[in-house]
Amino acid sequence: MTNMIESMNARFRSVARRRGHFPDTKSAMKVLYLQAVEHRKGRSNPKAKIFGWHQTLNQLAVLHPERITIDQ
Repeated sequence: MTNMIESMNARFRSVARRRGHFPDTKSAMKVLYLQAVEHRKGRSNPKAKIFGWHQTLNQLAVLHPERITIDQ
């Protein structure tokens, strides 16, 4: 689990460093979201799904209920 988080953090840092600056928080979040869902060739995840995404989404919904709603 830790390696997955560190890998994702490295990808986020890389994309943020390439951009340099963002006009607002919303645009930064969009870029990070696109980086998170990007399909990377040669990876063992052929459908580009994020491992443990449901657990992560549930935790984010608990921590930020005003931002994230889960439709059931």
